[in-house]
Amino acid sequence: MGRRVLGHRAHNGFNAPGIDSQESTLRSGNVTVSGRRTSIRLEPAMWQALREISDREGKTMHALVTEIERGRAQSSLTAAIRVFLLDYFRSAATEEGHRRAGHRPPAHLPV
Repeated sequence: MGRRVLGHRAHNGFNAPGIDSQESTLRSGNVTVSGRRTSIRLEPAMWQALREISDREGKTMHALVTEIERGRAQSSLTAAIRVFLLDYFRSAATEEGHRRAGHRPPAHLPV
């Protein structure tokens, strides 16, 4: 039986729904990478993030994943996708955005 976490508060200030094994399982999907159809397994949130970035950038998901594939080093394609998604949203996170979301100011470590 999956572990259920209730009342978890996400970092974005929204209450995340209860998490159980069914919600967190990987989902398979097919994408065409450099003209070759391939299957990848990602979490539902990762698929949603790929769709959001594709829409924002005006690219198909296939074109976006092809770019990720071409830029990856030695990791797996799914790992490269996850790193790309993290980097994309981290680069979009500004101090103003953090303030609007109610996040704490950055902690400054003594030198």
